This record gives sequence, structure tokens and C-alpha cells, in this order.
Amino acid sequence: MHFTGYISTIILSTFTGWVTTWIAIKMLFHPRKPVKIFGLTIQGIFPKNQRQIAEKLGQVVGKELLSFEEIEQKVTNPDNLQKLRPDIEAHVDNFLRNRLKEIFPMLAMFIGDKTIGQLKDAFLIELENLFPVLMKNYMNKLQHDLDLEKIVTEKVANFSSEKLEDILNQITKKEFKFLELIGGIFGFLIGLIQVLMAIVLK
Repeated sequence: MHFTGYISTIILSTFTGWVTTWIAIKMLFHPRKPVKIFGLTIQGIFPKNQRQIAEKLGQVVGKELLSFEEIEQKVTNPDNLQKLRPDIEAHVDNFLRNRLKEIFPMLAMFIGDKTIGQLKDAFLIELENLFPVLMKNYMNKLQHDLDLEKIVTEKVANFSSEKLEDILNQITKKEFKFLELIGGIFGFLIGLIQVLMAIVLK
């Protein structure tokens, strides 16, 4: 084997390694529809298993990523009420000073700043006690009415093959390019080994 033969072997092996990996990556998504070749039915891995992938993803989101128990803990946390307290206090103050007097004009004669302050404090204390109970009841009802696992499963299962491929490409584009590079490197190494063996055995 001459020098040009050695170089050709390495180049061909590198190209083979790269193109083989490229084809393998493409076959994750293509063909989108089942195709029969020599009696064998061929379809891309993701389109073929889209429903199963959607179900698994729905299970992960519904049970691990968006646990209703964790959401409930966050929502019913008293710190959340404290963050809203200034807005609530301003709303209650406006109601007692203006709206209540519009609804019950005669009440204006009996309600002064001191009484308004006392009523406002009483409302806020009651709200602090009521807020966790209300939010817990709301979350229980929401969990009963909202099936996150089913929603995610149906959404992913109904994606078009093009949309699913686009989403996964956005996430893994760099990784796919890296795999193609690795395929080319392995092909180069295999070609180099073949050349070295040919030289040694010559």
C-alpha cells in the first residue's frame, strides 16, 4: 500500500465514522412515518415511541417535578401573606374609610380613625389565621381537578413529529454535533490502526 493509499484509508475511515454517527442521530427522528424496506418496518425512535415518551414525561412532571405537596407548602407559607400584607392592608383601609361609608352612609358618624385602625387590625389577624386554611383547601380542590400527569402526557403525545424534533434539537444540538465529531475521531483512529497494521505486516 502506497502513501496515497494510507491517506485514503484514514480519510475514508474518518468519513465512515462521521457519516455512520450522523445517520444514527438522524434515525432518532426519521423516518417520521413507518417505512417498509426489504420487509422490515423502519421508523425513527422518537416518532415510534412518542406516546410512551409522553407518558413517562407526564409521570416525571406529575410526581417528581411538580409535586402538589411541595406546591402546597410554598403557597401556604405564612411568608407569602407577609409579602402581600401592605397591599391587603391598603385595600382594607380603603374599604373601611371609603367603600363602607358609601354602602352605609350613617356609619360614618360612628367610625373614626381609632375604630378603623382596630377593625383593620382585627381583619388582618383573622386573615393570617384564615389564609393557610383557604389555600390548603384550594390546593386540595386543584389537585382533584387538575391532573398534571395527564395534561403533560396529552400535550407531548399530540406534538407533531416536526415540533418534537425541533424541541429536542434545541436542547441537544451541541451534544449531537459532539457525537458526530466523536464518530469521526473513532473512524480516524480505526483508519490509523489499519494503516499501522498494514505497515507492520508488510
